[in-house]
Amino acid sequence: MADIKKIATRESYGNALKELAAEGADNLVVLDADLSAATKTGIFKKAYPDRHINCGIAEANMLCVAAGMSTMGLVPFASSFAMFAAGRAFEQVRNTIGYPHLNVKIGATHAGISVGEDGASHQCCEDFALMRAIPGMVVICPADDVEAKQAVKAAYKYEGPVYLRFGRLAVPVFHSDDYKFEIGKGEVITEGNDVTIIANGLMVNEAIEAGKALAEKGISAEVINMATIKPLDEELVLASAKKTGKVVTVEEHSIIGGLGEAVSSLLSEKLPTPVKRIGVNDEFGHSGPALDLLKQFGLSAENIAKVTKEFVK
Repeated sequence: MADIKKIATRESYGNALKELAAEGADNLVVLDADLSAATKTGIFKKAYPDRHINCGIAEANMLCVAAGMSTMGLVPFASSFAMFAAGRAFEQVRNTIGYPHLNVKIGATHAGISVGEDGASHQCCEDFALMRAIPGMVVICPADDVEAKQAVKAAYKYEGPVYLRFGRLAVPVFHSDDYKFEIGKGEVITEGNDVTIIANGLMVNEAIEAGKALAEKGISAEVINMATIKPLDEELVLASAKKTGKVVTVEEHSIIGGLGEAVSSLLSEKLPTPVKRIGVNDEFGHSGPALDLLKQFGLSAENIAKVTKEFVK
């Protein structure tokens, strides 16, 4: 059996920016806060050095520069770690980009517990909540290399602010090259009747594996990849919840304010359904190997299957 290809979605981000420019996106510019080697915008910088700006360790300023550039017809992708892009520069994102609804794209890498050894100060598990709360902000968290590159290109074409979250950890590529990503649309990966599992980011692959484990126990799980957290694919969520009667959400984010709450809010208003949220349980992370931390915080296929099985019973 051939080894499954694994690629970090931050790598996909850098490659997608380079591809966009090569495909004729002449108004594309990329900004970084002195982290181009880590965010992988260095891939773009090497090919198009005159269209890459290092703003230094000054994320708030970088977002303001991006805002100004967008008013001149350029499409800026401002890049940094999620903790800095969503956290440190929140006021600028809200007031300078969100409020005037400017055409700025935020490429946030190194999000979630899987940042690993960098520890709690860098393991941003609050960015979905922060960005979802900004009116008009699109929030996307792709699951693998294929989807990440398509999400970047879709964000470029979209007129308005977009927050894109990418990971540090290499994750399996499970989408085929003919997969088509669309902002605001979810994806049914496996059909099921007993329970719906809705996930995003690197949790999608874990949900897929959990679904396989559940099938061996006689539980039919419908696994959904919800890469766009805002706007949520309400039609898909409602249809699946109606079919299975129970929903489990899985995200590498706090259970407060993220995918789980978006799904719960929708269902509580339009189709009351039992929901179980799996994520970071209102606590900070800590330093350690990424895979070990994911298991410790319950973000593994094994735990997803265990929790879902108990929930279905």
